[in-house]
Amino acid sequence: MTVFYQILFSSVLRHLDAETIHKVSFGALRCAAAVPGVAATAGRLLGPREPELTVHALGREFPGPLGLAAGFDKNAEGPEALAALGFGFVEIGTVTAQPQPGNPRPRLIRLVKDRAIVNRMGFNNEGSALVAERLHHRQGRPGPILGVNIGKTKVTPEDEAEGDYATSARRLAPYADYMVVNVSSPNTPGLRDLQSVERLRPILSAVRDALTEAGRPELPLLVKIAPDLADEDVDAVADLALDLGLDGIIATNTTISREGLTSSAEEIEAAGGGGLSGAPLKERSLEVLRRLRVRVGDRVTLIAVGGIDTPEDAWARIRAGATLVQGYTGLVYGGPLWPRRIHRGLARLVRAAGHASVADAVGTDVTVAAPTSASADTAPVTTA
Repeated sequence: MTVFYQILFSSVLRHLDAETIHKVSFGALRCAAAVPGVAATAGRLLGPREPELTVHALGREFPGPLGLAAGFDKNAEGPEALAALGFGFVEIGTVTAQPQPGNPRPRLIRLVKDRAIVNRMGFNNEGSALVAERLHHRQGRPGPILGVNIGKTKVTPEDEAEGDYATSARRLAPYADYMVVNVSSPNTPGLRDLQSVERLRPILSAVRDALTEAGRPELPLLVKIAPDLADEDVDAVADLALDLGLDGIIATNTTISREGLTSSAEEIEAAGGGGLSGAPLKERSLEVLRRLRVRVGDRVTLIAVGGIDTPEDAWARIRAGATLVQGYTGLVYGGPLWPRRIHRGLARLVRAAGHASVADAVGTDVTVAAPTSASADTAPVTTA
């Protein structure tokens, strides 16, 4: 199956429009999963089943540490179908308060030589009201642990961002297992400016209040940050997470950098602007993760994403402090059996390291710093 997919990708898929292929393949997956018994059977065959892969985090028991990152299923159209591929959890979105078409096409371009994707989708989605309605109809059915990723509507002024995020949080809270505030996409003008602590604090506070209003004050709340933040800004976000009692940080989103690519200058120029994901992001994403772990220890759950392609990549993130990991571009280049390969490889690495559980390896490569002044009143730091 893996060899067949690589042949198909190299000979056919790479030459077709990436967004069109995404829609067709996702539609086919949903149709297959709708056949009675197919999703359940696929989940049993492909899902994480090694006991050492079970992870307890964010108040949930995850069957495996690898999840699907936001961006693949923006409108919650098929989380069950995606979980059937073997993911331990699925994060939908990014969802905005108002529906929006996103940026003009083409807006999803592959850089095959770099195993990378450039996306400038622009938060195209059906809006949080419709997505909430879809999730409402899903209630009561078996499904994966579900993360909900929310962002700012493009037409909403930056000084009204708090209300925009709060609206989505209030609508979607009843259906989420955790919620992510996305302030790090490069494709919504001004969005990344909201990562500054002064702008981020009131947004996160407004979202927390909205969760309480929705009857979900305990719902885990996370923030997703960019790899392009300066180190001191990464530290500031970490301190803010501790100060506000956030449950987690997702590191990292796509990058606007084009350094170190092996694709030709013509290919890079043709791909244009937008966020770059995939293998070239690996080094910086790992650096940000390590810095966060040093700063927050085990007091905040860290989820690693960006450049995870192999079991060894996922293992390095776990040892650097990630409790959970996510992928998207790896699935595009690795094919439908990619989640199973990652989980199977992780189980092998856990056993080879002499651990009883993948959780035992979290942060083992990082020495945690003493608490900063911003977090002096929090629980003592423990070194993994």
